[in-house]
Amino acid sequence: MGLHEQLHKRHDRVLPSWLALYYEEPVALVEGEGRRVRDAEGNEYLDFFGGILTTMTGHNVPDVVEAIREQAGRILHTSTLYLIEQQIELAEKLAELSGIPNAKVFFTNSGTEANDAAMLLATTYRQSNEVLAIRNSYHGRSFAAVSLTGNRSWSPTSLSPLSVTYVHGGYRLRSPFGHLPDDEFTAACVEDLRDLLNVAVSGEVACMIAEPIQGVGGFATPPDGFFGAMKEVLDEHGILFISDEVQTGWGRTGEHFWGYQAHGMVPDMITFAKGIGNGLAIGGVIARAEIMDCLTANSISTFGGNPLATTGALANLDYLLDHDLQTNALKVGRHLRSRIDHLADRYEIVAEVRGKGLMIGVELVRAGGTEPNPEAATRIMEEARARGVLIGKGGLHGNVLRVAPPLTLTEEEADEGFEALNAAVATTAALGRRRG
Repeated sequence: MGLHEQLHKRHDRVLPSWLALYYEEPVALVEGEGRRVRDAEGNEYLDFFGGILTTMTGHNVPDVVEAIREQAGRILHTSTLYLIEQQIELAEKLAELSGIPNAKVFFTNSGTEANDAAMLLATTYRQSNEVLAIRNSYHGRSFAAVSLTGNRSWSPTSLSPLSVTYVHGGYRLRSPFGHLPDDEFTAACVEDLRDLLNVAVSGEVACMIAEPIQGVGGFATPPDGFFGAMKEVLDEHGILFISDEVQTGWGRTGEHFWGYQAHGMVPDMITFAKGIGNGLAIGGVIARAEIMDCLTANSISTFGGNPLATTGALANLDYLLDHDLQTNALKVGRHLRSRIDHLADRYEIVAEVRGKGLMIGVELVRAGGTEPNPEAATRIMEEARARGVLIGKGGLHGNVLRVAPPLTLTEEEADEGFEALNAAVATTAALGRRRG
């Protein structure tokens, strides 16, 4: 019995059955450098998923590692009952980068907690528990965040502390408006939003929360300007707009530092996590001061914004900015996308390639139609892994490949990863033809 098999058996005995694992024979990743990782049995892989878009600047970045090591030798924890200089400095930088005027920052341990905190702020500020969310969305696993999630694959309960109404978003492949040109598609979704506000809510709505590009939803990407048009309607009613930038932040889309910037507007709140910590547990909310300060009860965060996490995040953010990784995501992302785009021309099982920068989705269907093909996604992941490349998957039906490597990816590594992906798709398509 191999080490991975032993770990898998131990895992199943003591961890929940609903805790998802990739691959027929799951692996343990134990070491990494740059864009490459090694598993517990010594196999090396090119990391094209970055721990779910979290390893933003790469593995074992010396500047970040040294900052964490130095801080760990001083003090790990104090809590927000005490002043934390690193937390203050990081908040100053994020407030400036956010584009939100007069911004304040609250730190959490994850994107789930960040979205939960945003709901507390929005519902308190607006004195309403009514919320708009987007179909096919994902916002986390807490009780409140699950209720925002418009994807049944990730919604274990219908119980909720919020009254949520789901509106059309940017997923076009199966949308009733999907056949329309970009401007008409946006207009149709905006009119549907107006209609919902007239017929589907019972009073003042607190907020709308949206991912500029849906992550778990399969990298569904709306036309530029889509959420700006939505926000014009929200502004007419005083409804807050929350941009969930947990996956789209930090320049991953290449074109912009934040995903919302493709839409010609400024949100009232931003939630963030994942890439800023490069693996450390950190997330948070950026909001206008009047919104952030609307809570009247006492509050703290025992672990949020702790000295270790904020020190690592500062070093990671500085590395990102100093090396202009947003531009690299744009350049290398366009190069990689230009190659992946051809998969839709070559293989009938590829319905669509979408995304921006180093955030690329490949939706798989059964040949000759648009029926989702999750089996193909699973097989391609296995085939890619066998060729030394790790990718992710998502979408409502689990039929979308998710390609999201660290933002330090080189063009040579992009080509290497593509060749493995192309071979994996070709093998899977051929298997499908033989079975058909």
